[in-house]
Amino acid sequence: MLQGIHLTLMIGPAVPVPAPKAVVDALRTVQVTSGKDKTGFQLTFAVGKNSPLQTTLLPAGYFDPISTRVLLIVTLGGFPNVILDGIVTRQEMSPSSEPGQSTLTITGEDLSVLMDIIEIKRPFIALDDTLTLYEVLAPYAAFGVVPLVLPPIFTYITPPTEGWKTQTGTDLQLIKKIANANGYVFYVEPGPAPGASIAYCGPNIRIPVPQPALSINMDAQTNVESMSFSLDGLAKEVMIVTVMDPITHKIPLPIPIPNISIFQPPLGARPTLPSKVRFAKNVADKSVPEVLNDVVGELLKGAANAITVSGSLDVLRYGQVLRSKLLVGVRGAGLAYDGLYYVDSVTHNIQRGQYKQSFQLSRDGLISNTPKVPV
Repeated sequence: MLQGIHLTLMIGPAVPVPAPKAVVDALRTVQVTSGKDKTGFQLTFAVGKNSPLQTTLLPAGYFDPISTRVLLIVTLGGFPNVILDGIVTRQEMSPSSEPGQSTLTITGEDLSVLMDIIEIKRPFIALDDTLTLYEVLAPYAAFGVVPLVLPPIFTYITPPTEGWKTQTGTDLQLIKKIANANGYVFYVEPGPAPGASIAYCGPNIRIPVPQPALSINMDAQTNVESMSFSLDGLAKEVMIVTVMDPITHKIPLPIPIPNISIFQPPLGARPTLPSKVRFAKNVADKSVPEVLNDVVGELLKGAANAITVSGSLDVLRYGQVLRSKLLVGVRGAGLAYDGLYYVDSVTHNIQRGQYKQSFQLSRDGLISNTPKVPV
């Protein structure tokens, strides 16, 4: 690859091993997109009539969907960055009459795709949401998945004499249902060690240590190729939860839920005001602890960010790999748009001699609330 950047490709059925030289030589492009709750990838290989990929590996099932695991590590400045640990879900062969133009493309997702294959029916007797999630995630330890589940503020355990919760779908459907009810996010993040991943279910916490700033229009300090900003006046809303008064239980009391998350402090000094109002649904038949949990869940979710930023950069010029789900500073965009942002998604585009990233950032309002953007 580029000088100072090394890409390691590992492929295998359950425990990936370094790919053979023929596979590495045939690799043409790599695209990995890391979003809020899922990571997807696509690898494209050049295949000729006599290529080992065509004659041996492909017929032998080396790239078979579901059974093939792919691990990608980018080493920059001597520091390894695990950017992908996923499962192949699809392969496409595109033969061509032109020499050297035939390609094999494999597509896949992170290890959470394994949790969405088999539907299971089972009870969870006298277990709260936290213990339920740990029980559901336990089997995936065989793939190096380490669960990290944060307990909700209000815990409610249904007594066995009153019944119990049951699972009637896939593990991923159950996990997302519990996460959504508590205002949590769930994702499987590869790393930090190769072959290991963290299955996180908890509040969308923004670690207050920003990555190196993205700089534009700053002459020699410019380290991004492009950035564009937009402000959506319809992005934010207020939810209203209606509960009955605690004395007569007949008078409905509307309670507005502010769109502020305690784990997502405002990043803009002038937040965009909400323009929409909606009422919470399906709260009439819930107990008080469950309603409180819904309210806290909405507080933890926060509101959609009104300001979004899209752009691209060259990793060698930026100096490190930009990661999603973390903070990053922006400089050179002017008083209104400079400041800290949350990295919603990052797409790695890798080919020989080139490593670029496109990114999506967001925050809640104009004007930085920090006096100086950390470089």
